Amino acid sequence: MNTKLLTALFTLILSGSLSKLSAQTATPVVRERQANQQARIQQGANSGALTPAETRRLEARQAKVANDKKEAKADGVVTPAERRKLNREQNRNSRAIYRQKHDAQTQH
Repeated sequence: MNTKLLTALFTLILSGSLSKLSAQTATPVVRERQANQQARIQQGANSGALTPAETRRLEARQAKVANDKKEAKADGVVTPAERRKLNREQNRNSRAIYRQKHDAQTQH
């Protein structure tokens, strides 16, 4: 009887741990922000508010966030520190997009 109870308890603990571990690699906020910021860059390029050079630089910054997200997920766990880093990068990128779209430079 005790072995059955211990086995059931161990299985319950293990399954709970695995679900927590897989949930820690999910980054839906990062993914949504990436999509939103990419749409903002595209809108700025289409409207002429961003020059081709500005567009390339902003897209390169977004690509770096995507690469950093991939590296954060590589070990199977996205730590709170890695999440803060990704959030900080995206905050900076968001401000850069705003500044570049609202500066005096336009496409010719």
